[in-house]
Amino acid sequence: MSVPQRILIVRLGAMGDILHAMPAVPMLRAIFPKSEIGWVVEKRWCELLCSRADAKPLSEDQPLVDYVHQVDTRMWRKNPLDRESRESAMTALREVRKKKYEIAIDFQGAIKSAAVAKLSRAPARYGFADPWERPASLLYTRKIQTRRQHVVEKNFDLVLSLAEFPILDVGNEVLPKGDDNGAESKLRELRFTEPFAILNPGAGWGAKQWPPERYAEVAHALGKQGLRSLVNFGPGEESLARIVEDRSGGCAISSEFTISQLIAVTRRSSLFIGGDTGPLHLAAVLKVPVIALFGPTDPARTGPYGTHSIVLRDPSSVTSHKRNRETEAGLKNITSAQVIAAAHELLSQGARA
Repeated sequence: MSVPQRILIVRLGAMGDILHAMPAVPMLRAIFPKSEIGWVVEKRWCELLCSRADAKPLSEDQPLVDYVHQVDTRMWRKNPLDRESRESAMTALREVRKKKYEIAIDFQGAIKSAAVAKLSRAPARYGFADPWERPASLLYTRKIQTRRQHVVEKNFDLVLSLAEFPILDVGNEVLPKGDDNGAESKLRELRFTEPFAILNPGAGWGAKQWPPERYAEVAHALGKQGLRSLVNFGPGEESLARIVEDRSGGCAISSEFTISQLIAVTRRSSLFIGGDTGPLHLAAVLKVPVIALFGPTDPARTGPYGTHSIVLRDPSSVTSHKRNRETEAGLKNITSAQVIAAAHELLSQGARA
């Protein structure tokens, strides 16, 4: 293979999936150290790749890639005939094509992500032989087989398929530094000091959400040991966070953060407790000790990767991606006492990965 001048990564969303793709990029740079790398990402998640819109490539504000291409496929799908949607889509497409990428790597395996790779006009398009949406494979020029379970390792295999020689794992920093000033300001406003734990009661859908009352019991127990809890919540999750705060006996405070603020706040935390959701995988990438509460999703595939962690999953849980509203029965079987014991175990180790 000739050395490409520019390589395009396509992983549009969501938060946890983008974080799972990030560790493969330093490996890609090790294979092609002189190549420029771009990434197509949904606008709402771009702060995972760059702290500021004017960030310089390969700086602490944008450490991973040279170019960040923002798209808004949600708006385009919602209003496909709207003039603003059409102009936005065409502007994004022109920006990507202008770079003349020679290779596109689709980590997402969806029809829309494969279509983005195809529309980029990259002549070589790499993807999984068994993508999430099977028709996506029709748009690849190279289909990669992998037998690995965890999605991070599957992504490694996709990148390693481009290498002529074995490459050692590269542990470079992959996340921007985040909004330090905004994080400090928020923590002062909340009268919150270090050390602290982050509790994250929300998740992508109801079946993955451990009961908030039990998070409150955990926060209360940690508080008695001198560790206060910061309850993070995203859009639509405020009621869950409020239950945790109200029932914690004053041991927890809830707050919503921007992605850049959350990166900076998570760096400062001593422990993270939550389900299979983006903020948990953010903590893992930042090497924060993690207690992961799994129910209907498989921790062998999407569990915390690369950090000290304890994964709790009841034997009765069955892997299913049905977006049920009610907490999965097996997840309900995990007790607050189990989580408190796991927290004490990790905290007693006193070290990050």
